[in-house]
Amino acid sequence: MSGAAPLVTLVGAGPTGALLAILLRRRGFRVVVYEARPDPRRHPEESGRSINLALGARGIRALERVEVLDRLRAGLVRMRGRCVHERGGRITLQPYGTRPDETIYSISRAALGRLLLDVAVTEYGVDVRFEHRLEAIDWRTGHAVIGDSGGHRVEVPMRPLIACDGAGSRVRRCLAETHRIDAREEPLEHGYKELSIPATATGDAALLREALHIWPRGDHMLIALPNDDGSFTATLFLRRHGSPSFESLVDERTTAQFFDSGFPDVAPLMPQRTAEWRERPVGFLGTVRATPWHHRDQVVLVGDAAHAVVPFHGQGMNCCFEDCLALDECIAAHPDWESRFAAFYAQRKPNADAIAAMSLENYAEMRAKVVDPQFQVQSALAHELERRLPDRFIPRYSMVMFHPEIPYQVAERRGRVQARLLAALSAHASSLADIDLDAAQRIIEAELVPLAQDLSSVTKV
Repeated sequence: MSGAAPLVTLVGAGPTGALLAILLRRRGFRVVVYEARPDPRRHPEESGRSINLALGARGIRALERVEVLDRLRAGLVRMRGRCVHERGGRITLQPYGTRPDETIYSISRAALGRLLLDVAVTEYGVDVRFEHRLEAIDWRTGHAVIGDSGGHRVEVPMRPLIACDGAGSRVRRCLAETHRIDAREEPLEHGYKELSIPATATGDAALLREALHIWPRGDHMLIALPNDDGSFTATLFLRRHGSPSFESLVDERTTAQFFDSGFPDVAPLMPQRTAEWRERPVGFLGTVRATPWHHRDQVVLVGDAAHAVVPFHGQGMNCCFEDCLALDECIAAHPDWESRFAAFYAQRKPNADAIAAMSLENYAEMRAKVVDPQFQVQSALAHELERRLPDRFIPRYSMVMFHPEIPYQVAERRGRVQARLLAALSAHASSLADIDLDAAQRIIEAELVPLAQDLSSVTKV
């Protein structure tokens, strides 16, 4: 790559920024990334703020594109389904899909970010300038103002500037404050706190290892994702105010009572819970919406900076990585940055809106519906219909997690139709045996168009 290659400036060197930097270098651009944090490869990660990531087919496709997936395999832990822990002690494993390969993987966000960053820097020559924070944008001159940890400032021309600076994006706020875009942050009334379940004294997992564990409790829930060392990263999702809430758990006694009564099977497996509860912050959950994501040929928002979603469909990272592939394709298909940004927005905005809606809906499913017998009947019916009509009926969860060729907007649209049909077909059934499956198949064939027909209508690059 020539030193005279055109320059692209990125803000944010998290997983999204690092992946996009690699793709841009592969296209022949010179890339400079400004990152507010110190180099995470040389400084210990901050505990308690990062929910483990669920890597699905969309994220896998992106990592394969830049040829780094094989380097991550040792740190991936397969999750075959949801292991649901009911209040009465009953435990059931609900498989994610109908085929053995329909699994997702738990991965440490910090480990993934460090690897992508190291590949970007050491193998692709990306220039990452740590402890450099975007402070302002001078729209008159078309420059971003970057400040370093020593108090020095530099003005960087936006030719272009790509913002990968996350849900709290400073770039997005600069765009919104000057009315170049409309943007809003919609907080969820729930927050989260990260805890841990260590491996046993013999190094074994204290819970079934190949599963995402859920303790659904109606208006709140605890989840646990496996790590490669036999431990689990647990996350409590709870209201910020009211009872029970983070606000109401005011001391060690009330917190212990909350866990002992609500999660008696897992509380003894969390010996550091009291210290972690005291030391770790309550994390923010919310949805970011922006319209549009770009301004002329100068700036574009990518990933969480444009469309952060709540984590309940395990698609935040997967969606961001899919953004990177889409922008890469738009760069190849269009001659200038303004048309590239416009095409990227047109393609990705409907999909971002769709996964935002599905992620919010999935929270209600995870914290309450998974223990509903009617939900379980509908899930069994959905899997049976997929076996019979794979070109026409795929459960919405499977479309999102295992079929990267199906855009989120198609999954949401078809999912609405399928939900209506499943509810009607199972209305008087207590098990799959109560449903006339041949009649159900005929109804699906009459009311649900083939998947290929829906895919043909999607906005292309």
